[in-house]
Amino acid sequence: MNFLAIGSLVILALANCKADHGSEEIILKQGGLSGTGTTTRYWDCCKPTCAWPGHVDYKSPVRSCEANGVTTIDPEVQSGCESDGRSYICTDQGGFAINSTLAYGFAAARFINTERNMCCACVLFTFQSDELKDKKMLVQVTNTGNAPESGTNLFDIAMPGSGVGYYTQGCTSQWHSDVSNWGDQYGGVREEADCYNLPKWLWDGCKFRFEWMKGVSNPPVSFVEVECPKKLLSISGCNPVS
Repeated sequence: MNFLAIGSLVILALANCKADHGSEEIILKQGGLSGTGTTTRYWDCCKPTCAWPGHVDYKSPVRSCEANGVTTIDPEVQSGCESDGRSYICTDQGGFAINSTLAYGFAAARFINTERNMCCACVLFTFQSDELKDKKMLVQVTNTGNAPESGTNLFDIAMPGSGVGYYTQGCTSQWHSDVSNWGDQYGGVREEADCYNLPKWLWDGCKFRFEWMKGVSNPPVSFVEVECPKKLLSISGCNPVS
């Protein structure tokens, strides 16, 4: 990785992560966070925390959707994981490959050593496991994570079929699908073939874990905060205040 300083910003020249699939230059956030962290995975179908207007220091909160997973819904509508709620995570807020070494996605996160509201911030992961050597993932924070118990930064990557976690009712409410189709409560489906038990609109997002991420479970990462790429902003709808 080469670093090219331009004024107070640093551009990461990721030669093997550009061009062919339209990826953008990755620019370090001035004064941003960096460190190491632990990853987990989830997909509970719930409305993301950062989709509530009061949780973001941005022009608009993260998009949430009607039960079809596509149609944007008013940000004041209650989460489908609560009684009488009808707002859910949108189907396009999972991980996807840009090329063989770079992916984009979304995550719940809890950071140590900062009091900042990190909703809608973006971080670039460098995976530290041997199986994912040279792979990086740029994620936008769209949800909050559990409080760190081990003094480490925690990132819960959003990937369909990766475990509904505590909120077992969200996916059954959204898709009228038996909870058993979603795999283990924590961890989700165990193999790629099980992705086809999910609604078809989530197949690609589920297979991302087994294909681009090679089925590696909870890899450790180093991370650096970066400017959010337009591609992620166009999906989440959570754009920085200008």
